Amino acid sequence: MLLPAERWFRLKEKAAHARDLLSDRVVWNVSATAEGGGVAEMLHTLLAYGRGAGVDLRWLVLDGDPEFFAITKRIHNALHGAEDDGHRLGAAEHEHYERVLRGNLAELTTLVRPGDIVLLHDPQTAGFVEAMHAVGAHVVWRCHIGRDDPTAATARGWDFLRGYLQDADAFVFSRRAYVPTWVVSDRVRAIAPSIDPFSTKNRDLDDVEVDTVLRQVGLIAGRDASPSLEFTRRDGTTGVVRRHTHLLSGPPPPADARLVVQVSRWDLLKDMAGVLSAFADFIVPATSDVHLILAGPAVAGVSDDPEGAQVLAACRAAWARLPDPVRARCHLACIPMDDVDENAIIVNALQRRATVVVQKSLQEGFGLTVTEAMWKSRPMLASAVGGIQEQIVDGREGLLLTDPRDLPGFAARLQMLLDDPAMAEHLGRAGHQRVEDDFIGDRHLIQLVDLFEDLLGAVPTAASGLTTARPGRLS
Repeated sequence: MLLPAERWFRLKEKAAHARDLLSDRVVWNVSATAEGGGVAEMLHTLLAYGRGAGVDLRWLVLDGDPEFFAITKRIHNALHGAEDDGHRLGAAEHEHYERVLRGNLAELTTLVRPGDIVLLHDPQTAGFVEAMHAVGAHVVWRCHIGRDDPTAATARGWDFLRGYLQDADAFVFSRRAYVPTWVVSDRVRAIAPSIDPFSTKNRDLDDVEVDTVLRQVGLIAGRDASPSLEFTRRDGTTGVVRRHTHLLSGPPPPADARLVVQVSRWDLLKDMAGVLSAFADFIVPATSDVHLILAGPAVAGVSDDPEGAQVLAACRAAWARLPDPVRARCHLACIPMDDVDENAIIVNALQRRATVVVQKSLQEGFGLTVTEAMWKSRPMLASAVGGIQEQIVDGREGLLLTDPRDLPGFAARLQMLLDDPAMAEHLGRAGHQRVEDDFIGDRHLIQLVDLFEDLLGAVPTAASGLTTARPGRLS
């Protein structure tokens, strides 16, 4: 059993309490996409565990057009403090945003009943608060993004959202520093995200399994002679890792190469281009056997992030400009999204194969890719921004970069980990323990039950239980 006995008993008690508390209610989650990001992955896990405990949790995914997602991406970037790129968040954007959400409401208002709880995730869903109150639901808005120090850009983002959100019954932020001043403090909960240690992305893989996966999909050199690795999907069926030949931008690293890996969306704030530049300029000249893999999703599979293709194109252009010997040690990988369970086991294997995992984000809401790599006992080098600071104490569970734009400083700390395997191993072990202590699902689920209890203020006595959890779709 992963959990110590006292944590297991506490979770069982909370699950029984939740069944009583929520016996005649549905807890609805509404988000922008069913796949391709930390929010979606977390919801898959929380719904599975919640419904397994007998609580009726459901998940709806809104429909939006490209302009809607372009607007919400601007809001996302603004809340992270990214400077305005000339796109306004004015009356026309409000009108389009509201029109798209009105088109989703016909189905949503027929599903949600008085007394239900609705968890709205991130800026895409903020405009549903009023309509959900109108049907008699309790409404919680959960924000997975933010910035510690407010700027003019964050003010623009919050100004757009404030009118939609200020009457929400409760707010959940990943970090208290993200809470804007106009939110009433007694309506706020800080609940950090979590990972599922038993998911395809995080389950144990031995060295042979890691090697089999990465050879099969072409992320390290050589074709494996053993059978393709099988894995268990979320629905309990068996999947097989397919043969891929075009995931990388060039030939794969040698099988014996040391790997520096960053796994992220193709997002400007993840600064994949900065990692590439620092590695090419500083690490390649100082080493002979270290390769870089920047891995992100195939951009067509992430519907709510219109910038992904642009960022990937810019990284590919920068990679193509590198001198041939340098380019041969730098690799861009696009992991397929048409099979999310296969995607998960590829990422799992890649993180486990890494000598060092980096996350050089310019801003970060929380950083579940950091949590995942720490769970796998990988030494981490990450930026001291946002929720990463909740996970890593510099020098204890990993190394932190104070200024994420400091490329020589980033390279120097990366070289420290490459040159000192004993330190790297020590940090990896400590990182794993930190995740086991604080960032797996029991803590997260207990905090949600506490929130629901405060929201409802009473404990019903009836009990009910339903079965499988799958996201629905609003239309």
